[in-house]
Amino acid sequence: MEVEVSAEAKDKRLNRLVAITVVVLSVFMGLCNIKDGNIVQAMQQAQANSVDRWGEYQATRTKTHVAEGARDTIATLAGPHPSPQATAAIARFDASIARYNHEAPDLANQARGFSDEYDALNIHDDQFDASEAAIATAISMAAVAALAESVWLLVGAWVFGAFGLFMGVCGFAGWGFHPDLLSTFLG
Repeated sequence: MEVEVSAEAKDKRLNRLVAITVVVLSVFMGLCNIKDGNIVQAMQQAQANSVDRWGEYQATRTKTHVAEGARDTIATLAGPHPSPQATAAIARFDASIARYNHEAPDLANQARGFSDEYDALNIHDDQFDASEAAIATAISMAAVAALAESVWLLVGAWVFGAFGLFMGVCGFAGWGFHPDLLSTFLG
């Protein structure tokens, strides 16, 4: 009778540890998913802004070339003694060309800035993705540990869970730790 009671007590202890593990990891994973969703939205916005700025840059460069061509055409047709209208048109084109040449580098720098923002956010997105994968694995292992009554499997779940918690904390804290090997393998 004592053997059955101690085995039952051991079972209950293992099940309590599994339950606590699952609750802690599930709550943390839920919080990470909220933060990761916000990061993904910010990444999408940065990508859209980058594409928009590159589009504006390309349009500005195209307008520069069109204005230069039109200015050269007017200057050629006007000859050595341009009329006041031709001189005014050339001046307007010169002003437009100067403005476009001034705007283009700023637009390119803004586009690069948005691209850099995307890359920085992507590191944290990868951290949350690794956290979610490790925690999901840990929860699955913990469930099987309860079914198989295996303490070692629960310990393995804790190892995966600890890695998942670490990666999630890295994401929340904005730390630069990035599991390159894991990202390369899964990417």
